[in-house]
Amino acid sequence: MRSIRPSSTARRGRNARRRTSPVLSALALASVLALTATACDSGDADASGQASASASATDDGKITIPDDIKDRLKEHGIDLDKWKNGAWKNWDRDDWLREAQDYVNPIIKGLWDPDRMREAEDPDRGVDDGDLSGDQGVTDPTPAAVEAKAVPPSYHANAPEAGKVFFDSPEGTMVCSATVVRDPAHPGKSNLVWTAGHCVHAGKKGGWYRNIAFVPSYNDSGKTAAQMESATKEEAAPYGVWWGDWAQTSDQWIAQGGQTGGDGASYDYAVIHVTPEEGGSGKSLEETVGSALPVDFKAPAVPKVGRITATGYPAAAPYDGQKLYQCKDKPGRFSLSTADPTMYRIGCTMTGGASGGGWVATGSDGKPALVSNTSIGPVKAGWLAGPRLNDVAKGVYDSVSKKFAGR
Repeated sequence: MRSIRPSSTARRGRNARRRTSPVLSALALASVLALTATACDSGDADASGQASASASATDDGKITIPDDIKDRLKEHGIDLDKWKNGAWKNWDRDDWLREAQDYVNPIIKGLWDPDRMREAEDPDRGVDDGDLSGDQGVTDPTPAAVEAKAVPPSYHANAPEAGKVFFDSPEGTMVCSATVVRDPAHPGKSNLVWTAGHCVHAGKKGGWYRNIAFVPSYNDSGKTAAQMESATKEEAAPYGVWWGDWAQTSDQWIAQGGQTGGDGASYDYAVIHVTPEEGGSGKSLEETVGSALPVDFKAPAVPKVGRITATGYPAAAPYDGQKLYQCKDKPGRFSLSTADPTMYRIGCTMTGGASGGGWVATGSDGKPALVSNTSIGPVKAGWLAGPRLNDVAKGVYDSVSKKFAGR
C-alpha cells in the first residue's frame, strides 16, 4: 500500500505549521505521498501501458518464450537458463527490464514455497499522516477509522475470489492482495486477476517486478503465524500457485507512478493473466476457485454508493499478513489533483499488504461487482483510498482479455 510519507522539511516544521492555500496544500500533499509496497529507486521507466511477452514452462520445466522476446532479453545480456537459476536476482540498473514490451515472467517451479510466501516483506514503512492537510480538489473530510474484521475461515467459502500476489523487487520479496475477476472472452473460465499497478511495476523510476504469482485463498484455514511456520504448500496454497504470464497496468501508472509524489494514484490498477505452476487439470482459475467477480466500470459517483467492502491481507503491525480481513464503509471523495479522477476513500484500519485488494459494491446492475482496489493510505492506519475505475481501466482490462481470446 502506498502511504503518506513526510518530507524532511515537513519533519522539521511540524511544530511551526501555518495555514496554507488549497493550491499549496495540494503541492505539499503530493510531495509526501510514498509508494511503500514496492518502493524502488533503480532504473527509469521507458514504457507505454502495453505489457507483452507470454512466458510459461512445459511439463518438463523448460521455459518457453516467444523468439522476439528472447532476442530482446539477449540485448539485455540475459540468458534464460541463468535467469531461472538465479540471475533474476540481478537488479542492476542496466539489467532491470523497464519497457512494457520487455515483460517476461518465466515459471520457476518451487520458488514460491510456504516459507518464502510467509516471509514476504511487510510492504509498509512507518510514516506520519499528520502532515496531510488542506483540501485537494474534491476531497471530503477524513473518514472515521473502521476496524478491519477478520474473514471467517475457510476463506474460500466466504471470499473465494480473494488471494495474495507475491513478487520480487530490488528491496526483496514482497506481497500484495488481489481478486479473481471475470474474463469476457472466456465466460466461466477466467484466468484474470485484478490488483494494484504498483504491485507489478515500479512506475516512472523502475520496471517490471519479477516472479509475479497469485495464490488464491492463501492460508484458507486461517492458521496463525506460528502455525504457518510448519504449514505444507497445500495448506498455504490450497488452490495452487498461479504465475503471471502477462501483466498490464495503465500508461499513467508507468509514466507517473513512483515512490514519492503520489502521481498516478488515480490510475493505480493492473490486470494479470495467470497460468498454473504445475499445469493442473486444465481448469481455469475461475473454475478452480469456483468464482470470479465482474468489474463495474460505470460504478456510481460517491454520493450514490451505499457501502464498499475492501478485502485484503494486511501485513504491517498490528497484522502479520497471514489472515484475511475486510472493512465496510460508505465512501467519501479523495483527490490528489484536480487534473486526475477523484478517488474513493473509506475508513479502514488495514495496513500494508492489503494493497491491490478488491473493493466491492453493488454494481450498476444491482449485483456485487469490483469497483476499485486498495492503492494508498496513511501508515498510521485509519483510511484507504482506491481509484475509481474508468475508461482507462476498462482499456487495460479489455486489452488483456482480448490478448488471450481464442486460446
